[in-house]
Amino acid sequence: MEPITKPDLSAAIDSLWTRFLPEIRARVAILESAAAAFAEDALTMPKREAANAAAHKLAGTLGTFSLTRGTVLARQLELMYSQETGPLPVFAKSLSSITAELRSIVENRK
Repeated sequence: MEPITKPDLSAAIDSLWTRFLPEIRARVAILESAAAAFAEDALTMPKREAANAAAHKLAGTLGTFSLTRGTVLARQLELMYSQETGPLPVFAKSLSSITAELRSIVENRK
């Protein structure tokens, strides 16, 4: 069996990224929706729980693709949404900006 070369590994990772990108984008969309609902004081428990789950899954997935900053941001969101009462009101702007940066990382992966 021949060893995997760096170009082969990069191609395999790129292929996996393409395969999982729709799911990754859907998770970011859940976070965007939750941030918007939170800003409007309309974040329901099911939406908060969905955001928490999406952030948790993104943290792991983005780490797999060496998107460390994305993992850090997703973990911050996970922590905020994991609170029983949801994020504190002071985090309204942070949720939107963190989510926007997360979207940018996903859309601009090279």
